[in-house]
This record gives sequence, structure tokens and C-alpha cells, in this order.
Amino acid sequence: MTETHAASTAATYEQGDPGRASASGLPAIELAGVAKVFHSGSEVVTAVRAMDLQIVEGEFFSLLGPSGCGKTTTMRMIAGFEEPTSGTVYLHGRDVTGVPPNKRDVNMVFQSYALFPHMNVFDNVAFGLHRKGVAKDEIGRRVNEMLDIVGLTGRGQRRPRELSGGQQQRVALARALVNHPRALLLDEPLGALDLKLRQAMQVELKRIQREVGITFVYVTHDQNEALTMSDRIAVMNDGVIEHLASPREIYEHPATRFVAGFIGTSNVFNGTVARMAGDVAVLEMGASERILVPIGDRAVRAGDTLDVTVRPEKMDISTEQPSGDLCALRGTVTEVVYLGTSTNFSVTTSTGADIVVFQQNSATARDLADRGDSIWLSWQPQHSYPIG
Repeated sequence: MTETHAASTAATYEQGDPGRASASGLPAIELAGVAKVFHSGSEVVTAVRAMDLQIVEGEFFSLLGPSGCGKTTTMRMIAGFEEPTSGTVYLHGRDVTGVPPNKRDVNMVFQSYALFPHMNVFDNVAFGLHRKGVAKDEIGRRVNEMLDIVGLTGRGQRRPRELSGGQQQRVALARALVNHPRALLLDEPLGALDLKLRQAMQVELKRIQREVGITFVYVTHDQNEALTMSDRIAVMNDGVIEHLASPREIYEHPATRFVAGFIGTSNVFNGTVARMAGDVAVLEMGASERILVPIGDRAVRAGDTLDVTVRPEKMDISTEQPSGDLCALRGTVTEVVYLGTSTNFSVTTSTGADIVVFQQNSATARDLADRGDSIWLSWQPQHSYPIG
């Protein structure tokens, strides 16, 4: 797609949109004190708990969490398929609580593409435009433009059964986008695809979102999907947002133990602060063993207990005691797994903690350790992050 075409497409979405956040400063989507309670017989299930959330115009925003955390219920309340038990849903500053889905300026894409098997690709994409009574010439222009954006130029006459899973997903996206919604809601749309195709579609989704320039809200339980595509991520657990930030911030500085464990692999240590060295807490774990933790503006003093998270790829393995101002722990290797690009070491520390270390393989890499070896672990203090 040319830069001129992309700019023209993005401009199309802005025409007739005086309420866009770029002009008014309003968020694209806002939830104010939104809660959802389900009643099943005598059982009361609180799916979402008094959520406050603002999603910025034009961003790729992900709701991430395990099954049952409330992420899909949250999206369904934005779409209008569920009504909040309490609280208010705003779309571009307009209160849409109680407004039916077909009256909200959003479209939704599901994991099941729900394409019409008796229609070709062009007619599937054009379906909503026909329902709105759009002129034939305008339908042709907009449908072909969308097929170009999603990479299906020249496939308008094919039937869904003649397309791959990834191509069917693109048709579903084109059908949702051709109506020029102000926000697109995607509920685990890549879940039915195999791993390689899913990874390719992650890149494509981000490209499409960037070209059309509208707000995407994406629901997933797959951390890699969220990290790959999102401008910001809300990590949900038991109906609440535990951490809302950029992918890098959530990965590098998880706010809670749950977030640290859910996003990637994380090693969590617990210790008592022996002393403070400026704004660094020193946890003495044994003879010559220590964890150094920059605590920033946290109120921490000697005698306090800290939970600390360290990512596996930040740690180094050596048979020799590390020198300098590094964190250092003794351990014994319990398992070694070669994964091609990296080798994963399972280690039990002298304090009894079971941790994982990722070491990247390279042409000059040597065997660091084998199962049963006594080793030292070390890492830079800035990679120790207090949680909770």
C-alpha cells in the first residue's frame, strides 16, 4: 500500500468526526466505575469490579489475562452486548450505557469469523454497506480499498472455503473496517490459527491498525500477542486491572506478583533488607550472596521484607564467584534444556528457591554448566525489581 493511499485511508476515517480526541481531547473509550455481576441460581459472580479505564484515540490497546478474569465481559460491555450492573460507558465522550450495539460506532471481530459461505469475498465485505443503502459505486470503491489494505487484492470473487484461515480472518477484518467504525473490538481473533500463521497475523494486524488509524481494542490470554502488537496493555485478574502500562513497562517492571508471573517467565525472590545503601536495598541471602534492589521512591528500611522479581534472560551463569557490585547467588543446576536460540537452565539456589535462567546461544558460546554443577548466578542491580 502506498503512503499516499494510506494517508487517504486514514483521512477517510476522520471525515465528519468533529468529536475525535485529536480535536477534543476526549478518550476514544472510557469506563467509569463499571462493574458487572452475574446471577446463576443462588450463585453471584462478580466478573468486573468497579473499573475505571480510558483508551486513547488511535491506540492499539489490549486486555490481557487468564480465562475468567473479566476481559471478554469488559469488551462486551464496550460493544453493548452486555450492560453494566453499575457504572457508565462512554464512546468519544458520549454516554452509551443502555444504547444497543447497532447504535454504537464500533464493530467487533470474533474468533469465529462468521463469514457467509454462500457469498464471495467482495459481497461478504460489502454486506454492511448494502444494509446501509450505500451507493453501488461507493461500495465498490470502499470494498476494493479494504481488500487492498488487508492484502486480499484480486481475491474478491473467491468463496470463504477457498481461502486459508489467515485469509478468512482478513476478510472478517475488512468487513468490520469497511463501515468506518471509530473503534474496532477484537475478541481473540487469532485463536483458531496455527502458531506460525498467528505470529504473521500479529504483525499484519498492527500494520492494518496503523494504516487505518482507528482505535483497536484487543482481548487475548496470549502474552506474546499483547506484547507484540499493543501500545498499552491492561493486565486483568479476578475482575480488576492489576497493571496498566506499555508492554516494556509491564515486562520490565511488573506491578504485582501476579503480573510478574503471567507476563513471560519471572523469578521471584523473598528476603529481608539487611541495610540501605542510598536508594538501594541490600538483601543478604548467605555468605557472599546478596540481592541489590533499587527501590526508587518506595519507603523501605532495614528489617523490611521484599519480594523481588528478576527476568531469566537478565541473569548470567558462571562457575566462578562474580566480582563487583552485582547481585550474586549460589546454586545447583538441576536441568539443562537446549532450545536452539537459547539454553534454559533450571537452578535451585542455596536458599531453596527454584529458578530459571535463559542464556542466548551464539557461535562463540561455550557450555556454561551441566546438570548437577555448582554455579554462581549474577545480574545487574537494575534488573532486580520490587513487586507488591
